[in-house]
Amino acid sequence: MKKWLWTSLCVVALAAAVAVILGCTTSDEHMTKKDGVYIVNTTKLGADVQGYNGPTPLNIYIKDNKIQKVEALPNEETPGFFQRVQNELLGKWNGMDVKKAATAEIDAVTGATYSSNAVKENVKIGVKYYQKHKK
Repeated sequence: MKKWLWTSLCVVALAAAVAVILGCTTSDEHMTKKDGVYIVNTTKLGADVQGYNGPTPLNIYIKDNKIQKVEALPNEETPGFFQRVQNELLGKWNGMDVKKAATAEIDAVTGATYSSNAVKENVKIGVKYYQKHKK
């Protein structure tokens, strides 16, 4: 009888621990949350958004309704041109409120217009997803 009681208590404790862990993080196919930071992945959300050589997926980090950073994920863009996009464009959203980011008019990087436009569209898609699905 004592063994059964001990096993039951362990199962209850394990279930409580899982509930606490799941309460601290949220996750879906497009957005995760860890330590108060939402990370929106546009790989599938923006799959139809094309740069010069294909999709330009991003991770968008959001905390307290402000974009912390925009991070480029692996893509097929021309490395030299896309490096300019990373250096000159991605930081434009840092600290920006998500409401503003959803409609912001950000200038493209000269010579990398297709890549720039794809990144800008992915940011808008990601921010709108965040606004609709944040908890």
